[in-house]
Amino acid sequence: MSQPIITGIMSYGMSGKVFHAPFIHSNTHFQLRGVTERTTKKVKEVYPDVISYDTIEELLADHKIELIIVNTPNNTHYEFAKKALEAGKHILVEKPFAASSEQAMELFELGRSKGLKVLVYQNRRWDSDFNSVKSVLESGKLGTLIEIHFRYDRYRSEISKKSFKELPLPASGLTYDLGPHLVDQVISLLGKPESFQKSTGVFRKGSQVDDYVNFHFKYPGSLNVFSTASLLTAAPLPAFVIHGTKGTYIKSRSDVQEDQLLAGTSPTVVDYGVEKEGAEGQLTTINDAGKAIVEYIPSLKGNYSRLFDAIYNTIRKDVPYPIAENDIILQMQILESK
Repeated sequence: MSQPIITGIMSYGMSGKVFHAPFIHSNTHFQLRGVTERTTKKVKEVYPDVISYDTIEELLADHKIELIIVNTPNNTHYEFAKKALEAGKHILVEKPFAASSEQAMELFELGRSKGLKVLVYQNRRWDSDFNSVKSVLESGKLGTLIEIHFRYDRYRSEISKKSFKELPLPASGLTYDLGPHLVDQVISLLGKPESFQKSTGVFRKGSQVDDYVNFHFKYPGSLNVFSTASLLTAAPLPAFVIHGTKGTYIKSRSDVQEDQLLAGTSPTVVDYGVEKEGAEGQLTTINDAGKAIVEYIPSLKGNYSRLFDAIYNTIRKDVPYPIAENDIILQMQILESK
């Protein structure tokens, strides 16, 4: 049996506590050895055996750590990912992977030159609602696809206290916050588009960065795909709307994993990742008699643990990681486009 992957987390803030540590701790293929906590020391309250380092440099100097999770502010991802690779560590980098495609290509090439794995944390590929969309598309029940809409609608008129999101720094604004999720989901389902356009807007009072973004992708067969994120949508629309020649599928964004993790639910409990009743997607198809048939499609269970299983298989067994380098380079090119 392979040895567990000794792992370090660069920041034990919200993402470290919620999206990473519970999965590392509950997966026998991993061992959480250290985290960085610059001021408040909290990790030992939950994980008594984990080392709390004062600085990232101390974390990277730990020769036992094999994998570093880069979950620092967006504008630091490239810098810290590069430092981790230079320290001889595999890396798992939160979105956005970098601020540009040039930076992304440099990191992938550096990893190759050192024989290290460069992996990106696109956890929304394992959302229950997205997996429901994927299953309906794969069923062929919609016929030839005509139009697709993906959305992240929120109403947050206030300026966030997280300056890296709100100041005009590299990889700031909604384009680099929710944009990576939207773009990655489109690419993972449909591949590279024939063409694309990006539109952004600034609408919140006092905002210095974009708080609205829309991507329009064109695919073969005249398929149009629209992906939108907004911080000023008071009445959210369905997150997924797909029209085909044989029907329409509509689904809310109803994955429960983030809320469960924030509430302290372990990813090992039976009902983890299971959507609440009533959140089923609506599939409407037209039969041969021209009658509309409505079905309510239960979602598959969401499970971010599968991402960490993929990480283990890539590092220990050299299995290709499902979020490919080409996917990320294309994503960065779309995000950085004017």
